[in-house]
Amino acid sequence: MRFLGLILGTFMAMALFAGGAQAADSGYGKQKVVYHINYDDPKSQAGAMRNIQNHINAVGAENLDLKVVLHGKGLTLLLEPGSANNTKFGAGNASEKMTARIAALKGQGINFHVCANTLRGKKVSYEQDLYDVSKADIVPSGVAELAKLQAQGYMYIKP
Repeated sequence: MRFLGLILGTFMAMALFAGGAQAADSGYGKQKVVYHINYDDPKSQAGAMRNIQNHINAVGAENLDLKVVLHGKGLTLLLEPGSANNTKFGAGNASEKMTARIAALKGQGINFHVCANTLRGKKVSYEQDLYDVSKADIVPSGVAELAKLQAQGYMYIKP
């Protein structure tokens, strides 16, 4: 029985090593990327979340510094559906399924940056209306944040 465990453990270690080697052989290397979301279509937002997960899967979380910048209608991604009436948005897209995706991405080190100008202009309280947003996630301007990150070498992606 102990011998079988040793063989199984060795096989699992080889599989993990092979998986790591496959990720290392992808040729992607380290990446700095900013995803830009400023649209409110729930299907497009869900597609963007899938793109981000696929990006992580291809490059590896350890090789990726990825930020998501949300401004304008893009804030509906994090807007709780019941909070939309308190704001100038028609609907919130932070459904249970969407918040699970967001939580999974955050668990892999992905940062979401929220535009303060949009918060003010659309009468949104990040503490009460948005899913899992802290003061540290707020940036003065979404477009200025995009420009800053690009100047720091982040590649721009608009899914």
